Amino acid sequence: MTNYSVCEYAIMSTMSIQRQLKLNHLSQILPEGLLVDSSWLQKQGYSRQLIAKYVHGGWLTSPVRGVYRRESVLLEQDDWELVVASLQSLLELAVTIGGRTALDLHGHVHYLAMNGSRGVHLYGNEPPPTWIYKLPLKQSLFFHSNGLFNFKNTSKSRNKDLRQAHFTEHKLPKSHWSLILSTPERAILELLDELPHKETFHQADMLMEGLSNLRPQYLNVLLKDCRSVKVKRLLLWFAERHNHAWFKSIETNRIDLGSGKRMLVPGGTFNSKYLITVPKDFENGQ
Repeated sequence: MTNYSVCEYAIMSTMSIQRQLKLNHLSQILPEGLLVDSSWLQKQGYSRQLIAKYVHGGWLTSPVRGVYRRESVLLEQDDWELVVASLQSLLELAVTIGGRTALDLHGHVHYLAMNGSRGVHLYGNEPPPTWIYKLPLKQSLFFHSNGLFNFKNTSKSRNKDLRQAHFTEHKLPKSHWSLILSTPERAILELLDELPHKETFHQADMLMEGLSNLRPQYLNVLLKDCRSVKVKRLLLWFAERHNHAWFKSIETNRIDLGSGKRMLVPGGTFNSKYLITVPKDFENGQ
């Protein structure tokens, strides 16, 4: 039997208490199901050796190399929403949900056919960490640069009206977490930016037909902030085509629509008002 002095017992007891305190602290700062990388854990004061011990002891799991989480029996571990919540809330990255995915969460994508682009579309000023693409998720993740608008995604922006036009929140079920995503008005502009190569005119047309409740006050802000002449012309053309009531409130005289023609569809029909070519079966561009 090993004999320990009173001093040695005191040291061992103190170390044990410290380890337990660090483990308790980890359970407070790392919610179940969310993901962090080793860099994040080290910044919180957890060494590589301690992280490895937590994995060995089953307190942490590692779905891919260098990435860790606390398991949860209540949450789907292959849910992409947990990944985005991790990026936004814990890693504090300026990554948002946009385009088709945002429209889906707003309840609009049932107008569109299922196809390969129905992955999860993320937008940001800088790409997210590459490990997110290695995770065993149900859906593929796609990243788009935030070059479509002048407004930079940041929760610290002082322009509240501009931010409200761009972004909103989506509450996650079975969780107190919320995701930041594009408003429907911004999301449709993001989707139109993918025409004609990654989205089709027919899908965008079906979607636009159902977007009768877009808010013109937000669209006016976004169209003025948008850098793409193509996207702005397409939005106005689709809105006029479907005779949406909100189109009458768009301040077209204050929107820079550029100059020159935009041939979006080779051999298509030319619309002289918006100077764009569209598929021939869209009756004379109207």
